[in-house]
Amino acid sequence: MPIQIISDKTAWENVLNEIGAYDFYHTYDYHHISKKEFENPILITYKEKDIVIAIPFLKRPINDTDYFDLTSVYGYAGPISKNVPPDFDNQRFATEFKTALDGLAVVSVFSRLHPYFENQSNILGGLGNTPVLGKVVNIDLTQDLATQRAQYGKSTKNRTNKCRRVCTVRKAETDADINLFIDIYYENMDRLSASKDYYFTREYFFDFMKCDGFKTDILLVVHNETGEAMAASMFVKTKNIVQFHLSGTRTDYLYLAPANVFLDEMRIKATEAGYKIFNLGGGLGSKEDSLFDFKASFSKDYREFRVWKFVADQAIYDQLSGERKAEEGRAFFPLYRSPN
Repeated sequence: MPIQIISDKTAWENVLNEIGAYDFYHTYDYHHISKKEFENPILITYKEKDIVIAIPFLKRPINDTDYFDLTSVYGYAGPISKNVPPDFDNQRFATEFKTALDGLAVVSVFSRLHPYFENQSNILGGLGNTPVLGKVVNIDLTQDLATQRAQYGKSTKNRTNKCRRVCTVRKAETDADINLFIDIYYENMDRLSASKDYYFTREYFFDFMKCDGFKTDILLVVHNETGEAMAASMFVKTKNIVQFHLSGTRTDYLYLAPANVFLDEMRIKATEAGYKIFNLGGGLGSKEDSLFDFKASFSKDYREFRVWKFVADQAIYDQLSGERKAEEGRAFFPLYRSPN
């Protein structure tokens, strides 16, 4: 059969290794530390001659029904592939994929796509739509350090230099260091009145650090005079990509902008280690807000961020959505999971 549904770790990792190009968002480990109760990680794979396509999902039940839907983990997922040409005719793949969804009793599919992997929209052609929601910021690590630094905004350069004079950056090495990072992260989320979805458990962070399918560094920015960690950030490295994942700054040190320093430090370290992409991400909810402006002050290399929305069973989708169609419009997807 050209389509396989994989849930076994060894088989999952074998497919990723066969394809070669993937990010930590596609891994078995990340799916298992990210999943909520009743969610089951699966990898849907397709093979045709020398072409390989794989798409990871969290399969979740739809309450009070015999149906399911598929969603993606927090971050950038979507299909990864090998030997898919730019003019790929995806007709057979689309047919086999829809048949597989029928067998899984799946009503709809949602995934955040990866801004740095080509052919994702080509692979998914005719399977719903892939609208652009916004932009993400990349620091091109293939450029030399001076060229990268020249793209910094004037204020970002000045604030980075100023903070560098009063701080030291060190890597988290102990459980105490990881707990320190978590404390700073929680303080940051409290200050921003963040959604509960951003309050990951302490266990989540420790499990994250133990994952062996990718490498995770936590950088602490320590004030030289007080000895206090002012800010900290988690960076995740996979293949040639570095992802700016989760971070925080203590309120008392916001005036020093220590977040500039951990980004600047990782940029240098990642370049020296031979990575090519340093994704800073975009704004909150993909908007060009103050968070996006902060990231864009480091680089003007922008990439499109797309999502994938596909209704696999329109009749059941409409039945489940009921009156919500009139109340919510079609912005929320899937509509039947929109807040009452």
